[in-house]
Amino acid sequence: MIIDNFYKNRIAIIGLGYVGLPLLLEFSKKFTVTGFDINKKRIKNLNIEVDTNKDINLKNRINNKKITLTSNEKLLNECNIYIVTVPTPLRKNNSPNLKPLKDSTKLLSKYLNKNDLIIYESTVFPGAIEEICVPLINKISKLIYNVDYFCGYSPERINPGDKIRTLTNIKKITSGSNSKVANFVDKLYKTIIKAGTYKVKSIKIAEAAKVIENTQRDLNIALFNELSKIFNILNLDTKEIIDAASTKWNFVSFKPGLVGGHCIGVDPYYLTYKSKSIGYNPEVILSGRKINDSMGEYVAKNFYNKLIQRHKNKKNFKILIMGFSFKENCSDIRNTKVIDIVRYLQNKNIYVDVYDPYVDKSDIKKIKKINFTRNLKEKYYDGVIIAVAHRKFKKMSIFKIKNLCNKNKIIYDLKSIFPSSHTDMSL
Repeated sequence: MIIDNFYKNRIAIIGLGYVGLPLLLEFSKKFTVTGFDINKKRIKNLNIEVDTNKDINLKNRINNKKITLTSNEKLLNECNIYIVTVPTPLRKNNSPNLKPLKDSTKLLSKYLNKNDLIIYESTVFPGAIEEICVPLINKISKLIYNVDYFCGYSPERINPGDKIRTLTNIKKITSGSNSKVANFVDKLYKTIIKAGTYKVKSIKIAEAAKVIENTQRDLNIALFNELSKIFNILNLDTKEIIDAASTKWNFVSFKPGLVGGHCIGVDPYYLTYKSKSIGYNPEVILSGRKINDSMGEYVAKNFYNKLIQRHKNKKNFKILIMGFSFKENCSDIRNTKVIDIVRYLQNKNIYVDVYDPYVDKSDIKKIKKINFTRNLKEKYYDGVIIAVAHRKFKKMSIFKIKNLCNKNKIIYDLKSIFPSSHTDMSL
C-alpha cells in the first residue's frame, strides 16, 4: 500500500527501455526501486552497466543498494508503486497493438495489494487506461478501482539521442484516478523533474494531451514534405525557402524528411483509431500520415531517376545509404523509414550498403537482406543517400563522403546537413 512516510514507498519500473531506464536511475536517487523487464539479456547487460541502446552511460550508476534489476516477477510483490513504460506499437493494419500494455497489466494485477498505485507512461488513446487496463486489473486482482487500488497517468516525453532535453529537464504532465491520487502522483514526479510538473484533472486529459503532441508534429512535417515535393518540381531549393520564410516572427519552421520511430509515426494512428470508434473520420490527420508514410519511396524514386539519367548505359550500381536509425544521434531502428529506400532500390536490382555507426549490427541482422557495413570503401559507390543527420556524418565532411564515390556520383542529402552547393539533391 502507499506509505505515508513518502520516501519509504518502493517503486517498480516495468520495462527498461528508452523510457524506463532513465526513470529507474532518477527515482533511485530518492527511493528503493526495482527495475523489471521480461528480456533477460537486457537485465544481464544492465547489471554489468551496459546499455545496448547506447543512450545512457551507466558507469557507477547501477550497482547501488537502492536498485534491483530483475526478470523475476515475484519480486514485484515487494513494491507498492508500479510505473509501466512498455511500448505501444502498431499492427500491420496501423491499428493499436496493446498486447505489451495488456500483458504488463495482467502481470502486475497478480501482485497488486490494497492501496497500491499503478502509473502508466506508455502512449495510448484517450480512455485506454480506464477502459482497457482497469477492467483487467479488477478481474485478476479482485480489487475495486479507486477503492482498493488506484491509477495514474504521466505520459513519457523522452527524446532519444537528445543530451540536453533529458528526463529531468522536460516538464511532466501528471494525473490520477481521483484528486488525492493526482496530488500524490504529482508530488512523486516533482522529486525528480527539475523542469516541474503540470497536473491535469483526469487521466483522459493526460492521455489526449500526449497523443496530440506527436500528432501535431507529424502534421507539420507532412506539410513541409508536401512543400518540398512542390518546390522540387519548380526546381527551387526548399531549405533556402524555409530559411527565408523563417525570418518572419510567427513562422514555425520544420524540416522535411522521413518520419519513423515509435512516437511521431505511431501516435497519430492511436488517435485516429479512437476517433473512428466514436464515428468521426479524421481526414487531416490521416492525410498527413499518408504523405509521411510515402516519403521513403518518393526519395528512392527521385534518386533512382537521377541515377539513370546520369549513367544511361551503366548497370550494376552500388549505392551507399548513410543512416538507418529512425532519427539522428540514436541507435533506435524501430519503424525506421530508411528501410523503404533500401527496398525500393533493391527491387531495381541495385546493390545497397547501409552504414550507421550508431546502430548495433545485431539489430540490423534481424532484418532480412540488409548489407550492413562498418568499412567504407573509397571510389566504390555510384551514389550516396545521407538519410539521417547524424552528428558523426557532419564531422566526416562532405568531401570525405564524396571520396567514397566514383565519377559522376550523386549525393542526396535528405536533411540538408551540408550546403546545397556541395550536393546534387536534397528534400
